[in-house]
Parts: sequence; C-alpha cells; structure tokens
Amino acid sequence: QVQLVESGGGLVQAGGSLRLSCAASATTFTINYIAWYRQAPGKQRDLVASISSGGSPNYADSVKGRFTISRDSTKNTSYLQMNSLKVDDTAVYYCSTARGLFRYWGQGTQVTVSS
Repeated sequence: QVQLVESGGGLVQAGGSLRLSCAASATTFTINYIAWYRQAPGKQRDLVASISSGGSPNYADSVKGRFTISRDSTKNTSYLQMNSLKVDDTAVYYCSTARGLFRYWGQGTQVTVSS
C-alpha cells in the first residue's frame, strides 16, 4: 500500500553533484512528509533532510549549504540535490515517509564519492 522508489545514485568524484529522486505513493493516505536518510558502513542510519507540506526544509548540519531537498506535489516525488560532494557523503541513501505508528522505506540507493 506504500511504495517508495528511488533513483539517481551512483559514482561521483569529490566536488561533484548528484540528484536523487524518490517517487512515493500510498493507497490509503496522502503522503505529505518525505525524508532522506543515509547509512555508511558500520554507522547508524542518520537523517539527512526532510520536507513536509506547508513546512520548511530541515537539514543535518553536515549537509547544510550543499544539499537541497524539494518536492513536486503533483508528481508526489521528492528530490535531493547534492552539490559539493565529499568522500564522507558516501553511504546508502534511503527515502522514507511515515504514517501513524509506521515508517516506510525505499530500497536504498548507493552514493559513492571518490577522492
């Protein structure tokens, strides 16, 4: 009943850019909140950015000024524009939404930044 389909991950050199996309759908509720998380090997899954309908975007300190989250409500799609990428940005990136007691996740997409 909830699907989150991600795309846009890949390999990029430090200083480069990538744009991740998350196409979201739900059969029983309206999706008005989207978040991007990332998880590097051996580390916790951390919030990168989030956006909700009628609200301002929120960013982790580590990505402020470099990443931009946006959404197209007509397409129910969220984007994470990542600029000035650093090696430490290397992680699996996940798109997520929440409803009541449940949190839903996409499949994850690998972002690898090389020096």
